[in-house]
Amino acid sequence: MDLKLALQLIGIALGLLYLWLEYRADIRLWIVGLIMPCVHGSLYLHAGLYADSAMQLYYVAAGLYGWIVWHNAPRRAKQHPLRITHTPCRWIPGLVAVYAVAHGGLYLLLTHFTDSTVPFWDALTTALSIVAMWMLSRKLIEQWLVWGVVDLITVGLYLYKGIPFTAALYGLYTILAVVGWLRWRKVARGE
Repeated sequence: MDLKLALQLIGIALGLLYLWLEYRADIRLWIVGLIMPCVHGSLYLHAGLYADSAMQLYYVAAGLYGWIVWHNAPRRAKQHPLRITHTPCRWIPGLVAVYAVAHGGLYLLLTHFTDSTVPFWDALTTALSIVAMWMLSRKLIEQWLVWGVVDLITVGLYLYKGIPFTAALYGLYTILAVVGWLRWRKVARGE
């Protein structure tokens, strides 16, 4: 079996498990989130998606951070554990600024130091993913919307780069981002 195909299939299995755990707001998503970046990082490197490949290092660090935050939340405030909530409006300018700086910086790195054929799109999805992952660590409902945008763009990007099975996974992620958003909204309302 071709390495690219094997990595795609393993990545699909891990991705589906991760998304199911995320949908359920299950802390074990962070464990899968520590394994999955190793597989995807290798796949993206082979496909010439350098920012996506490097992004996997962030996912490992964010996975550790998310697990610590979720794990310690009930101990820190027994009366107010980390709950699924909406993004406070005062945080939006900061999140947009982080996205803009990350996108611009990654784009410059990709255009000047790699042979990337898709520097704008690779930087865009990576920068949005940085923001979405932090939002997930805080159980912010709108993280699903950011992931939906990332997933939709990624479908086209991965088809263009010749990794169709992973593109199909991101097509499913796009649909499930809407489903997850609806479920988390319902949970936040206490229904």
